[in-house]
Amino acid sequence: MKFGVVTFPGSNCDDDCVYVVNKMFNLECDKIWHKNQRSLGEYSCIILPGGFSYGDYLRPGGIAKFSPVMNRIKEFADSGGLVIGICNGFQILVESGLLNGVLIRNKSLNFICKNVYLKVENRTTPFTNSCNEQLKIPIAHKDGCFFCEETVYREMEKNNQIIFRYCDETGNVTEASNPNGSLFSVAGICNKKGNVLGMMPHPERCSEKLLGNSDGKMVFESVINWLQKNSA
Repeated sequence: MKFGVVTFPGSNCDDDCVYVVNKMFNLECDKIWHKNQRSLGEYSCIILPGGFSYGDYLRPGGIAKFSPVMNRIKEFADSGGLVIGICNGFQILVESGLLNGVLIRNKSLNFICKNVYLKVENRTTPFTNSCNEQLKIPIAHKDGCFFCEETVYREMEKNNQIIFRYCDETGNVTEASNPNGSLFSVAGICNKKGNVLGMMPHPERCSEKLLGNSDGKMVFESVINWLQKNSA
């Protein structure tokens, strides 16, 4: 079992993701430079981390989608490989067409950095099978408002592609608990095949008790659990 974390110019959460995989789970994890053009077939899961790829020039993820590594990631995903995009990684996935929708400026127009609560809408995916019904995970973004056409959203909802929604401490999805104005409080989605996940909250920032919260660890545990059960 081997993980890969992609590093773009401006990534700043790549080391955090490597730390969680290496130190919390004692698994091999490589950093993959964005100019990589080799096959990613040796990896079990690829993570696109948070940060500000290319300084969010033009718009978040708008330049990173042209990086050579994205062609390899598309091939990897098409072959059934697991891909996780966190925050800026989510933005890159939607810009690249690997996930539906867009991520636009927060409703408040401000950068938001705080803990939020998530309702796990689908607990059968490779990324959520070991998660509780509700998680507490931090966000840190200015362009995290998810939007898509309602017909696209309804199709995604029908296919159980809505993975996380913002909720309050008791698990209720309310307007007040939506920090950025996302359509129907969407905080994370997957593709139709269920092997590509995009989420705005940062599970790598709350994966050990030393940080005061370890809910994010469940996302990584879910991936590992799924890979163990589905390995050849």
